[in-house]
Amino acid sequence: MNDLTTNFCGVILTNPFVLPSGIITEIPEHKRAIEAGVGAVTLKSLTYHKREGNPIPRVWRYDCGMINSVGLRNAGIEKGSEEIAKFIEENKKIPVIVSLFATKIEEFIYLIDKIVPLEPAIIELNLSCPNVDDEFGKPLGMERGAAGQIVKEVKKRSFKIPVLAKLSPNVTNISEIAKSCEHAGADGIAAINTVGPGMIIDINKKKPVLGAIKGGVSGQGILPIAVRCVYEIYEAVKIPIIGMGGVSKWQDAVEMIMAGGTLIGVGTATYSKGMRIYEELKKDLIIYMQKQNIKNLKDIVGIAHH
Repeated sequence: MNDLTTNFCGVILTNPFVLPSGIITEIPEHKRAIEAGVGAVTLKSLTYHKREGNPIPRVWRYDCGMINSVGLRNAGIEKGSEEIAKFIEENKKIPVIVSLFATKIEEFIYLIDKIVPLEPAIIELNLSCPNVDDEFGKPLGMERGAAGQIVKEVKKRSFKIPVLAKLSPNVTNISEIAKSCEHAGADGIAAINTVGPGMIIDINKKKPVLGAIKGGVSGQGILPIAVRCVYEIYEAVKIPIIGMGGVSKWQDAVEMIMAGGTLIGVGTATYSKGMRIYEELKKDLIIYMQKQNIKNLKDIVGIAHH
């Protein structure tokens, strides 16, 4: 029997596919991914204050993927935590990952103290959003000392809830940052966030297509970068990894698993293929496992390193 059941940080998923943060912006709407058969959902990152987001247009498709600059649009922790509490209560059969973003350790502490009582399956620390640099400066996850310090302080308050550090590919050495997060107590790594920022210019309107001019690049075009990052992180740490970035078909998922990903984030592909992609990925992955005589996916996690 080929089994897609996956254990990640002690949390059991029926399959390894995860909806990454930010793909769906309204918390109740994440139920669409659950109904489509995803293994876990990551909610849109919450911030200390409510954020309206960047100017529209915020999202633009191009031949090899998408470019976006949503700008962490969310309701803020006060209203957001109420919505999350209701969402978790109504969707107890699937792991819910809560994503948090802040610019100061004090803000992360406040966010954690609000979220921990809601008992999400996992908490993700978004240390790598590329779409708010102009407001806040360099993302905290770009520096290993800052990233590690945030994880350390959060772990003091997260109790039994696993904590993930979501990292940016836009660094010189992502494995060093991952190691600092592991040393600080992180239970897992999520990699990668979008690449960039990048820019697309409308040659007819003679100006950038995004309202914020530049944005993070995602989709098929960044898959090789994501695979490389996951591969390097796997060699550097012993904690599990959610590999994401450009996965749109089962072959991509297998590649990410072999690089070292225990779970696989699939986000941008839902824009082109719809939520049905999760059922397609599961079906095709099982066919591959049958042909290769693979009983459980854990048998091939990181196998490209051997």
